[in-house]
Amino acid sequence: MSQDKIDIKDVTPKTYNPKTHKGNGDRFNPSNRIYVRESKGTYQKLRRYGGWFLLLLFALIPWIPYGERQAILLDIGNQQFNFFGTTLYPQDLTLLALLFVIAAFGLFFITTFLGRVWCGYLCPQTVWTFMYIWFEEKLEGSANKRRKQDSNKLTANLAMRKTIKHIAWFAIALATGFTFVGYFVPMKQLVIDFFTFNANFWPVFWVMFFAICTYGNAGWMRSIMCIHMCPYARFQSAMFDKDTFIVGYDAKRGEKRGPRPRKADPKQLGLGDCIDCDLCVQVCPTGIDIRDGLQYECINCGACIDACDNTMDRMGYEKGLISYTTEHRLSGKSTKVMRPKLLGYGAVLLVMIGLFFAQIAAVDPAGMSVIRDRNQLFRVNSSGEVENTYTLKVINKTQQVQEYSLDVEGLSDVSWYGKQTIQVQPGEVLNLPMSLGADPDKLNSAITTIQFILTDKSNEFTIEVESRFIKKL
Repeated sequence: MSQDKIDIKDVTPKTYNPKTHKGNGDRFNPSNRIYVRESKGTYQKLRRYGGWFLLLLFALIPWIPYGERQAILLDIGNQQFNFFGTTLYPQDLTLLALLFVIAAFGLFFITTFLGRVWCGYLCPQTVWTFMYIWFEEKLEGSANKRRKQDSNKLTANLAMRKTIKHIAWFAIALATGFTFVGYFVPMKQLVIDFFTFNANFWPVFWVMFFAICTYGNAGWMRSIMCIHMCPYARFQSAMFDKDTFIVGYDAKRGEKRGPRPRKADPKQLGLGDCIDCDLCVQVCPTGIDIRDGLQYECINCGACIDACDNTMDRMGYEKGLISYTTEHRLSGKSTKVMRPKLLGYGAVLLVMIGLFFAQIAAVDPAGMSVIRDRNQLFRVNSSGEVENTYTLKVINKTQQVQEYSLDVEGLSDVSWYGKQTIQVQPGEVLNLPMSLGADPDKLNSAITTIQFILTDKSNEFTIEVESRFIKKL
């Protein structure tokens, strides 16, 4: 039997080498908790201020009134979407589809240009997670203190502080659930009904559902959502290129790593600028070591940049060892901002935005549909006329009471049986039964195409809806 051995070569990607990785815990083990150290600096200020602004906006919008209604309300029960003075109905759902397309291409454009800044600064998972970590730090102490406390026996004092923390977490989660449901159910009525125990089952169910989801995601799962469950982390590589801005470590400047006295010359010691303090790992919310290279877990929050810049300041070194950069810049090449893929995403985005506003401008302030009586095609009335019965459905999409006049074209000497002037309340769908009568001798064919016409009182717009008039065969 041959004793020859086959050489084994380590082909583990450089982005993650288990032999050298110094990440904050085993990131592939969902049960391994990451203790995130607080980071202070320019980017963290920007993230915090932006996060608080978004939270405030999210919380206040459902309370903003517009006339007698909530300014923004996706009223599923009544099948209408109120956006300040505009009311949209199911037939206007193309606008919603366009809005989703705009959001998608906006995300593609931003990701191609600036990387995962959405994840690091604007994503609700990130905003809520950092808010929960802030409460945790205030109530239980720093990351190192929390790690030591959790490894020791639980004391009465720690149990009390943990209880207060979880109460605060769930209170935030409950407020989040209320606020989210308040975009679909009138907020004031929801709060009154909930706290007077008069609320229906489904609003209460969804409030509690989103509260539990928020508590679980931001309090417990945290980076597990970003690493293992969010699809965006997986398909972002299709949008990245060598000119996409990423959080990058300048290995040429930083290596060889190692500790040294503050006033020592690193060149004389054969060292680079990285002092191997691992602060960049300790502040990372997903627990990675950015020095291992570009990794899909990085959410571009900039926490490691601020931590490293603070260390460089203390050591008297130039900032930017870890920075927002590009792969081309790290390799010594120039970065191209204007490139075909980015321009393509931008062009499609602008076209979609233009189409959206064009459709918004084209939305009529009213709508009408015509439904023929399906039980009886026609009848002959006491006057000898052929009579067809219809139901007109008139929708007032404005926030004011409107008066409309109704007419028909396509028939000569037609008799209108029903109201021809109607008043419709804001957002109301008025069902108007009516009939048309015509002399059968004056009808040239068995089926005549007619047009129902809706005109508002000021004659600012007219809506025409086609239908059919059937005479006696």
